[in-house]
Amino acid sequence: MQADGQRAQRARGTGRLVTKTLAGRTRLDRFYQEGCAKIRLPQSFDAAMEAVLINTAGGLTGGDHLDWHFDAAAGTRLVLTTQACERVYKAMAGTATVEVVIRVASGARADWLPQETILFDRASMTRRLSVELAEDAEFLAVEAVLLGRKAMGEAMETGLFRDSWRVRREGRLVHAEEARLSGDVAALSARRAVLDGNCAFATILFCSPRAEAMIAPLRREFGDRIAGLSVWQDKLVARLVAADGFSLRKMLIPVISHLRNGGAVPKVWTL
Repeated sequence: MQADGQRAQRARGTGRLVTKTLAGRTRLDRFYQEGCAKIRLPQSFDAAMEAVLINTAGGLTGGDHLDWHFDAAAGTRLVLTTQACERVYKAMAGTATVEVVIRVASGARADWLPQETILFDRASMTRRLSVELAEDAEFLAVEAVLLGRKAMGEAMETGLFRDSWRVRREGRLVHAEEARLSGDVAALSARRAVLDGNCAFATILFCSPRAEAMIAPLRREFGDRIAGLSVWQDKLVARLVAADGFSLRKMLIPVISHLRNGGAVPKVWTL
């Protein structure tokens, strides 16, 4: 509540998209958007569908909520990205919440490739990613976070960032992780075991029977620039850390391209 007893306005948004196949291409089957959550489908020249997610509120703060649901039907290819970096501003009360649910059916592939999330000082954000995969489905996820914009002299000194991932294949849990930065974020990120003073980091997850074949070229090409890289049971995980957002993106783009079989990042990344 505000000091004058008036309830602050909060942003709410829900977006849902379901694909289907038609003449060998991925097409729209069902579509829904509400509130500040918008989805745009730019024209593509291959068999995949690219969906651009937009938060028309212009950012998030305490109490805001975004809810995204996507279903990639059997045999389809779905690429999900965002129009711009998501900005999470100082929270007067509550936390911003982002829920993402992705289902990938048999023979389908989904790439979750949002642009970076920028956390400003005293931001509060909880983010959850839930994924359900068919036995032979492929899934690529990239989440990058900036603790302020170094070029602008900004830093996240205090606040909250919680990130929860759950990925299941045929109902079986294959990947789970929990990340949390809270309280004195500047002191936490300065620790060698956390970010060693860096302010930009990213997690890359690739679930595919081809995961093991991807790791050797990654090690050969980017090994000295990747903080952590492993593969186990058809799952590849990479961790990237950088001094600033520009340096992180320079690492991210070629790694994403490799995991997309040489395909470029979504066009909005370079606009």
